[in-house]
Amino acid sequence: MKKTLNEVLQDSISNHWDLLSLSNYEGENYYYRDVADRIARYHLAWKSAGLEPGFRVALCGRNCAEWCIGLLAAFSYGAVAVPLLNDFTPEMVLRLIEHSEAQVLLVGPHVAKSLEPLHFEEKLPDVKICLLDNQDMVEDLFKSAYPDGLKPTDIHYHRQTADELLMINYTSGTTSEPKGVMIPQRAMWSNMAFAEEVLPNLRPRMEVLSLLPTAHLYGMAFELMYEFIVGIHVTLLNRALSPALILKAFSDIRPHLIVVVPMLIEKIVRKGIMPEYNSTKIRAVRRIPGMRKAVNAKFRDGLMKALGGRLYEVIIGGAGLNSEVEQLLKEIDFPFTVGYGMTECSPIIGYSDWKEFIPNSCGKPAPRMEVRIDSRHPRVPGEILTRGMNVMLGYYKNEEATRKAIDADGWLHTGDMGIMDSVGNIFIRGRIKNMLLSPSGQNVYPEEIEAVVCSMPYVAECVVVQRDHRLVALVYPDRQVADSAGLHNDADILQFFNSRRNQVNSVFPPYAQVNAFELVEHEFEKTPKKSIKRFLYT
Repeated sequence: MKKTLNEVLQDSISNHWDLLSLSNYEGENYYYRDVADRIARYHLAWKSAGLEPGFRVALCGRNCAEWCIGLLAAFSYGAVAVPLLNDFTPEMVLRLIEHSEAQVLLVGPHVAKSLEPLHFEEKLPDVKICLLDNQDMVEDLFKSAYPDGLKPTDIHYHRQTADELLMINYTSGTTSEPKGVMIPQRAMWSNMAFAEEVLPNLRPRMEVLSLLPTAHLYGMAFELMYEFIVGIHVTLLNRALSPALILKAFSDIRPHLIVVVPMLIEKIVRKGIMPEYNSTKIRAVRRIPGMRKAVNAKFRDGLMKALGGRLYEVIIGGAGLNSEVEQLLKEIDFPFTVGYGMTECSPIIGYSDWKEFIPNSCGKPAPRMEVRIDSRHPRVPGEILTRGMNVMLGYYKNEEATRKAIDADGWLHTGDMGIMDSVGNIFIRGRIKNMLLSPSGQNVYPEEIEAVVCSMPYVAECVVVQRDHRLVALVYPDRQVADSAGLHNDADILQFFNSRRNQVNSVFPPYAQVNAFELVEHEFEKTPKKSIKRFLYT
């Protein structure tokens, strides 16, 4: 792989000119030559407006091929991309555009409409707005620059340096106002090199279905950028997601790689596999000598078929995977792995291929990354520290936060607590900011308790909080499933949970036991990467 991101992008467009590149599900298709055409138009427009490399271009819109092309245009011009999550409120979008000092906004139609009541053009008159679906921009300039049409030999992108600022990526704000993470060119390049090293099975003309927000580093890196570099066709679900739509898209696209947050896999397994797999009948068959392997193969094949039937691996990240779901997937030999990363590392920190993946871990340190645990004893959890090529430059306009995050020796303090085994597997225990202190001074990691509670029947989601030195499990129950099992109201469900409390507590020491259950009416509020906004409930 070439040593800068733009060199890699340039080679990919030239080498894959006639291959299908980006598509909106059941919508527009763009070949690499079409992407190059759109990029060239953006570049001509920016150059004619007197915008030099280094200017800031914000992007905000639903996942779509046009959004991806806008991002690629920014990178290849040498602009600093400012991807904004579609879930941010219009007021937040306005603040972040101003904070980032963006001079151009590439915007989707529904976001543009949401900004109208804020009188965006009056408040930020110097920001030029361009709709992402504008297909005919600078037509005259384009015809003048390329009278015979754009050719592969015309592709010459901005030459980058290693620490050149590529992007300001705002975190999703789980506990506070988003912070602008400054991503250098080397960090995105390193993530692309990592993917090339660990996913050699991916080749041109393969298929990937993009489910994650492309404005978030996880989706951007591993559902867009690497696929574009390799020559893989990416289809984007540019509409509101639903389980039925996702399963239909899996069947239609038949992806070779799936990159997801745990929630999607957990829902599929809990509703589509677990009830039958754990039924009395199947349990009995699995106990028959020689039948366990056959039964597991049947369930594995069924899940593979539901996900399109030809995937190499499912990569799960963004949060911890429920231990019961993980155990079932491992039992049936399903090809999945759980990775570890964060926006500040663009995003990868840890990964192992599914064939080497150790249950409950999140892989080993990625290439060009070091990981150590800040603990006096290998078996005692400590903060996970990391440094290497993937690490950010710092937080934009926030030197204090940068100093707190990156120490004098270059170690990024992740805020995660964990341990490492003797061969380098990383095991996360929870977030430092989520850690609770028992009355006796013991550390309590609520995520570990939540994993056990979520393995109970009828639990959809759970958050463990501390009230008057007592641990309370807030539970959003699956009321539909509970009703079908004869638990027709919340009192019945709560009684059932209380009957299982001793079972839950049996795996924890006295200071980490659940004292009570409380039911919540609605799903917990989440970030775009589907992490629960815990601060709203503590």
